[in-house]
Amino acid sequence: MSNELSITRRIAAPPARVWEIMTGRIEEWWCPRPWRAVFDTLEPRAGGQSNCTMYGPDGEVHPHSGMVLAWDEGKRFAFTDAVTGDLEPAGPFMIGIWTIEPDSDGTCYTAVARHWTSEAMQQHVDMGFEEGWGACADQLKALCEEAETT
Repeated sequence: MSNELSITRRIAAPPARVWEIMTGRIEEWWCPRPWRAVFDTLEPRAGGQSNCTMYGPDGEVHPHSGMVLAWDEGKRFAFTDAVTGDLEPAGPFMIGIWTIEPDSDGTCYTAVARHWTSEAMQQHVDMGFEEGWGACADQLKALCEEAETT
């Protein structure tokens, strides 16, 4: 896709462990530290609501309402900000897709942001997509690999 950004990491843990942490401990890796995320609502099904608020270290508050587009247990989930969970138009800025696949004795994690326009994609780049989503991927990787050794 021409308006797509992505991050990939290899995680030294089995897909089942990665999925468990990705979905069950989402608030621990969703925002790059020192930011934090609180999910008020996350309905794990296509059409479910996703309401998250991100809190910054200097008092920033960024609510993000959206809809779950896909929830393929153990494989991928996708959200959008183009419509809220109660079917109200919003945004749109992007569709986010997070997938995991078996990779030898570990897991390949990929996070994709698809944008409606090249301008929106560039805005995401300028916001620090690579650094921010990369930090989140690294946080997830650390949680999964730590859990695998304990």
